[in-house]
Amino acid sequence: MLHISNNNIDSHEIEKKVYALQTLGTPRSGRVIAYWLIGIFVFFFLCLFLPWQQNVQGYGYVTAFAPKDRPQTIPSVIAGRIEKWYVQEGQKVSAGDTILVISEVKDEYFDPQLPERLQEQIKAKNEGIAATQTKINALEDNIAALQNGLKFKLQQAANKLQQARFKLQMDSADYEAEKINMQIARRQFQAGENMYNGQLISLVDFEKRKAKLQETQAKLIAYQNKVDVARNEIINAQIELSSIRADYAKEISKAQSDKSSAVSYLADAQGELSKQQNKYSSVQVRIKNRAVIAPQDGYVVKALKAGVGETLKEGDPVATIQPAQPAKAVELYVKAMDVPLLEKGRMVRLEFDGWPALQFSGWPSVSVGTFPGRVAVIDYVNSKDGKYRILVTPDNEEEEWPEQLRLGSGVSGFVMLNDVPVWYEIWRQLNGFPPSLQSPTAGAEDSVDKKKEGEKDAKK
Repeated sequence: MLHISNNNIDSHEIEKKVYALQTLGTPRSGRVIAYWLIGIFVFFFLCLFLPWQQNVQGYGYVTAFAPKDRPQTIPSVIAGRIEKWYVQEGQKVSAGDTILVISEVKDEYFDPQLPERLQEQIKAKNEGIAATQTKINALEDNIAALQNGLKFKLQQAANKLQQARFKLQMDSADYEAEKINMQIARRQFQAGENMYNGQLISLVDFEKRKAKLQETQAKLIAYQNKVDVARNEIINAQIELSSIRADYAKEISKAQSDKSSAVSYLADAQGELSKQQNKYSSVQVRIKNRAVIAPQDGYVVKALKAGVGETLKEGDPVATIQPAQPAKAVELYVKAMDVPLLEKGRMVRLEFDGWPALQFSGWPSVSVGTFPGRVAVIDYVNSKDGKYRILVTPDNEEEEWPEQLRLGSGVSGFVMLNDVPVWYEIWRQLNGFPPSLQSPTAGAEDSVDKKKEGEKDAKK
């Protein structure tokens, strides 16, 4: 190495023969591993700065968005016994199709001619009501006639009373005039008597004056009798007037009493008629309810009663029906701490049971087998387990949900939130911090705007 000797030394030959020198160098495999580790470290370090979309995860199942589209049980409105089934489980039915027929178990409805008998009772009651109404009309006419007769009779009696008063006045005047004549005749008689005693007149003249006095006395008595008779006629006219009032009042009162009784009977009859009509209508409805029908188009999912002859109570369910072509939605349950981050219109990625999927919750664009949706409903109260329910509807502007999807299928979903770096998400998860709060994504706002524009165009 110092070139003191003329003999050359081959360093490569020495390194090959001396093992200790070989151990001082770095093995080639080690350098390769080091390069790989450095590359992997750099790769993961760079990945820390990649964007990551925060999300809220929830689990649930497929349901129908509208309550009318959800599975429903069909009850038996009346109590009865199953007579015949018209459907099978899984069979498609239309609205109004008969599912089963039941027969009566209550003895009051055993009569097969019950509606006809009720109609006969109603007809008879209507005839009775018509007859009673005719009687009431006749009584009203009778009362009116009695009132008119009373008016005429009172007028007649009043005229008679007035005539009696006029007659009393005339007879009284004649009586007063005759009293004057009596005074004159008495004076003439007294004067004639004096003159006869003084022999100034003859006996014949005196007797004439005496006869005139007696005649005047007789007339005065007659006129007195006429006055008394006239007074009695006035009293009789007054009595007759009172008697007419009493007699007609009695007859009118009796007619009014009969009318009141008829009106009371008519009211009772009309009440009974209403009850009979109500019973007839109830029987008609009950007869229709003997056939349990499908309320809407759908499929018979399950028969809840089996066999023929089984008795049912009022309100007992007989079958479960699933409406046809329901508007599907997803019912997800999220934690209470995540509810403040959710708003209507946020994007959701869904993974349905039975559909293979590769889900990257933070990178929805590279996920495979997931389907889009939008938050439509957020419950205001929690469920029994403390979680909150949200309803997710399909996003019509993106990929449609599978046609084969059935109600009740399990679903896991991710509600998309804000974009953050990967390192921030790792740091947030390690510290247990909530995701960043932000308004719904621009895509949701754009879709809402597009829907509004579409509605305006449709109205135009």
